[in-house]
Amino acid sequence: MANKPVASTDVFTVPNVISGVRLLVSMAVFVLLSWQWWGWGLAAFVIAASTDAIDGWYARRYNAISVLGRVLDPLVDKVLVCGTYVMLAAIPASQGEPVAIVAWMAVVVVVRELVVTGVRGEMERQGVDFSAGFSGKLKMILQSIAIPADICVRGDLGSILGEAFHAALPTVALVTAWGAIVLTIWSGLEYLWAARRVLTGGAAG
Repeated sequence: MANKPVASTDVFTVPNVISGVRLLVSMAVFVLLSWQWWGWGLAAFVIAASTDAIDGWYARRYNAISVLGRVLDPLVDKVLVCGTYVMLAAIPASQGEPVAIVAWMAVVVVVRELVVTGVRGEMERQGVDFSAGFSGKLKMILQSIAIPADICVRGDLGSILGEAFHAALPTVALVTAWGAIVLTIWSGLEYLWAARRVLTGGAAG
């Protein structure tokens, strides 16, 4: 069995720089959405979300895994998704369209991330691998579809791509938003079940 790559203590690695830029772009997403500059906010979100795959691929491909990167990469992901959910939940649709992401969904997403982060920290402190499972990864994919779709609905951006796409967009946003919430809850419960021995005072493993 191959040994797990040892994380370096380097700070200014390429993946860490990409994560840092993604954090700055995430801040831009929040500002643009607060100003209801939907098109620019959508573009910034897509850029921020797409760079997540780039830094992860680079770290694995060139063995540029670092201690800071293991913390920074998932942290920035949570900042981007949770922050965007909160911003969208706080801003009504500009033209009265039905919106997919509402306040209680933002609460569920934020609470799940806080709980999982706390549990993961304790599990990894005890030397137990606590990587994201399939449901967690699928949840992230659905969130990455629901958020842009909801932004397009709020900003009436779908008409640019044709009437059929414009008509289907609210349904796409609603279905993916609900699917993401179901998987958010399910994956959170999976994490808790996997960590049940630690949470009940038993030995990890």
